[in-house]
This record gives sequence, C-alpha cells and structure tokens, in this order.
Amino acid sequence: MRIWAVANQKGGVGKTTSVVALGGLLAERGKRVLVVDLDPHGSLTSWFGHDPDGLAHSVFDLFQHQGKVPEGLPAQLVTETSCPGLSLLPASTALATLERRMVGVEGMGLIVSRALAQLWDDFDFVLLDNTPTLGVLMVNALAATQHLVIPVQTEFLAIKGLERMLHTLEMVMRSQKNQLDYTIVPTLFDRRTQASVKSLNLLRKTYTDRLWRYAIPVDTKFRDASQAGLVPSALDTETHGVRAYRHLLDDLLARTGSRGTPR
Repeated sequence: MRIWAVANQKGGVGKTTSVVALGGLLAERGKRVLVVDLDPHGSLTSWFGHDPDGLAHSVFDLFQHQGKVPEGLPAQLVTETSCPGLSLLPASTALATLERRMVGVEGMGLIVSRALAQLWDDFDFVLLDNTPTLGVLMVNALAATQHLVIPVQTEFLAIKGLERMLHTLEMVMRSQKNQLDYTIVPTLFDRRTQASVKSLNLLRKTYTDRLWRYAIPVDTKFRDASQAGLVPSALDTETHGVRAYRHLLDDLLARTGSRGTPR
C-alpha cells in the first residue's frame, strides 16, 4: 500500500480535486484505491453524493475509542463510489468537534495510521484529503502518509499559505523525528493572466527542488465532474486538466517508488 496525503493550510487550492483526479486515474489503471475525507466540510464526501451533515457513520467513528481502533471498524466504514475500483471513507461534520472532545486523550495522532494498518491488504493506494486547519486531523494525515502532495494555487496569497504549510511540516517532522518527502503542485494556473504567470515563476524560483515541473490548469470540467459525482477522467479523459493530472501521477509514481510497508 502507498499512502499519499494532499494538504495545504489554505482552502480553495485544489486539494479535493487532486485527490479525486489522482484516485480516479489510479483506479483506471487497475489499482485498488481508497480516498479518505479528513475535512469536516466534507467536500470529498459530497463529491460522491453523500451528505456530511446526515451520515450516521464516518471517519469520525474511528476517533471514538480512546485512541484505539476496534478490529474490523475501518472496513465497515468504507463505501463504494461511482468509479469502479475507487472506495471512500467519508467524513461527517462531527469531525469539527474533535479538538474539543479529544483533549487529554493519548494516541489521537495515530488513529488514521492504525485504521489503515487494518486495510493494508485491501488497497494498493490511499489518498488522504485534509482540512486546511492545523489540528488532530492534519497531524494524523502527516503521521500516516508516505508522501505529501501540497497543491498551491498560482496566486500570491496562496503562496503565502504555502509558507505556513511548510513551517507546519517542519514542526511536525521535528516532533516525530521523521523526514517526510513532499511535492509542491501548482494548481489553477491560467496562462492568460499575468498574476498567475508571475506566481508560477516565483514558485519555480523559490522551490526548485520540491516543485512539480508542470502546473494543473484551470479546467471547468472539474466543476462539471463534481456536480455529476464522477472522477474527472470519467467525464472527459482528454481535457487539459486531466492530462495534467495524468502527468503528475506518472511523476509521483516514479518519485515514490515501490510498495510501502505497514506502520
């Protein structure tokens, strides 16, 4: 199993779209894929037609057992999606109460890692969609992941958000005494605007070693796919955006190597 987290401490940069697009492309290649929604807003959950406000069971259930994950519980929470080979562990809005509920509880930063350990032989890839807020959910994602994907919109304020995300990553790695590899992915790139072009050039100048060599363009088909509850490549396999995510997937696969090992 390979585990990738998609995270940034800024909303609206393409985190959920990246998870769905990459997950769909992996499933189309015959991989068994699980996408996990760790955001109380539940955008990933909503993408596939579920209501985060009305779910009786969700990833929230994993956090209700004093730092333990009961045997068999993660598998019970997994649901199918419109994409064959792609499964979902959905979120509910109750996740927003975790910080208050979990004060003083030991082991809460490893819940997702423990849950995925139970699913290790069931999936080839797991993609974690994250809240933009630093807290127990993001700490769980960073503890579980083998590679971090950081989408950053090609505009100035998003680049400032990237600086905060990298600072957070540095703190987490220092506390966990673990080096985590990551890839910065420029998103929502519009070559027609000077601001977007300048932002991409700034990213390339500042983050040379960690920056993906291309950019994900603005693509209205992504919005159409979310409204239809489909992965973008199922709606139209040859849009500019889908082709860009296909290139990104190839590069991530080359960078992250072979099968991971359980934690």
